[in-house]
Amino acid sequence: MANHKSSEKRILVTAKKNAVNTARRSAVKTETKKALKAIESGDKAAATAAVRSAESKIMKAAGKIMPKKRAARKISRLTKKAAKIA
Repeated sequence: MANHKSSEKRILVTAKKNAVNTARRSAVKTETKKALKAIESGDKAAATAAVRSAESKIMKAAGKIMPKKRAARKISRLTKKAAKIA
Protein backbone atom coordinates (compact mmCIF):
# COMPACT_ATOMS: atom_id res chain seq x y z
CA MET A 1 0.00 0.00 0.00
CA ALA A 2 1.16 3.53 -0.76
CA ASN A 3 2.61 5.55 2.10
CA HIS A 4 2.92 8.96 0.42
CA LYS A 5 0.36 11.22 -1.20
CA SER A 6 2.37 11.32 -4.42
CA SER A 7 2.56 7.54 -4.62
CA GLU A 8 -1.21 7.29 -4.04
CA LYS A 9 -1.71 9.68 -6.94
CA ARG A 10 0.66 7.67 -9.16
CA ILE A 11 -1.39 4.54 -8.47
CA LEU A 12 -4.57 6.33 -9.60
CA VAL A 13 -2.92 7.83 -12.69
CA THR A 14 -1.41 4.49 -13.67
CA ALA A 15 -4.79 2.78 -13.37
CA LYS A 16 -6.42 5.40 -15.63
CA LYS A 17 -3.65 5.18 -18.22
CA ASN A 18 -3.85 1.39 -18.15
CA ALA A 19 -7.60 1.52 -18.85
CA VAL A 20 -7.14 3.97 -21.73
CA ASN A 21 -4.29 1.97 -23.27
CA THR A 22 -6.22 -1.29 -22.97
CA ALA A 23 -9.24 0.25 -24.69
CA ARG A 24 -7.05 1.75 -27.41
CA ARG A 25 -5.28 -1.58 -28.04
CA SER A 26 -8.61 -3.39 -28.20
CA ALA A 27 -10.02 -0.83 -30.66
CA VAL A 28 -7.01 -1.26 -32.95
CA LYS A 29 -7.44 -5.05 -32.96
CA THR A 30 -11.18 -4.78 -33.60
CA GLU A 31 -10.81 -2.34 -36.49
CA THR A 32 -8.03 -4.43 -38.02
CA LYS A 33 -10.20 -7.56 -37.88
CA LYS A 34 -13.12 -5.67 -39.44
CA ALA A 35 -10.87 -4.45 -42.25
CA LEU A 36 -9.51 -7.95 -42.93
CA LYS A 37 -13.04 -9.36 -42.96
CA ALA A 38 -14.16 -6.66 -45.43
CA ILE A 39 -11.15 -7.39 -47.64
CA GLU A 40 -11.93 -11.13 -47.61
CA SER A 41 -15.54 -10.45 -48.58
CA GLY A 42 -14.32 -8.90 -51.84
CA ASP A 43 -16.44 -5.73 -51.61
CA LYS A 44 -14.05 -2.95 -52.64
CA ALA A 45 -16.11 -0.06 -51.22
CA ALA A 46 -16.59 -1.71 -47.84
CA ALA A 47 -12.94 -2.75 -47.72
CA THR A 48 -11.76 0.78 -48.50
CA ALA A 49 -13.97 2.27 -45.79
CA ALA A 50 -12.90 -0.35 -43.25
CA VAL A 51 -9.20 0.15 -44.04
CA ARG A 52 -9.59 3.90 -43.69
CA SER A 53 -11.24 3.44 -40.29
CA ALA A 54 -8.55 1.00 -39.17
CA GLU A 55 -5.83 3.36 -40.37
CA SER A 56 -7.29 6.14 -38.24
CA LYS A 57 -7.31 3.97 -35.11
CA ILE A 58 -3.79 2.66 -35.76
CA MET A 59 -2.35 6.15 -36.28
CA LYS A 60 -3.96 7.36 -33.05
CA ALA A 61 -2.29 4.44 -31.27
CA ALA A 62 1.09 5.01 -32.93
CA GLY A 63 3.67 6.22 -30.46
CA LYS A 64 1.38 5.53 -27.51
CA ILE A 65 0.69 1.80 -27.37
CA MET A 66 2.83 0.68 -30.30
CA PRO A 67 5.94 1.93 -32.06
CA LYS A 68 5.35 4.22 -35.03
CA LYS A 69 7.11 1.87 -37.42
CA ARG A 70 4.88 -1.04 -36.41
CA ALA A 71 1.83 1.14 -37.00
CA ALA A 72 3.12 2.12 -40.44
CA ARG A 73 3.79 -1.53 -41.26
CA LYS A 74 0.26 -2.57 -40.22
CA ILE A 75 -1.29 0.19 -42.32
CA SER A 76 0.89 -0.67 -45.30
CA ARG A 77 -0.06 -4.35 -45.18
CA LEU A 78 -3.77 -3.58 -44.88
CA THR A 79 -3.60 -1.11 -47.76
CA LYS A 80 -1.78 -3.60 -49.99
CA LYS A 81 -4.39 -6.28 -49.30
CA ALA A 82 -7.21 -3.84 -50.03
CA ALA A 83 -5.58 -2.75 -53.29
CA LYS A 84 -5.44 -6.36 -54.54
CA ILE A 85 -9.26 -6.56 -54.65
CA ALA A 86 -10.31 -6.53 -58.31
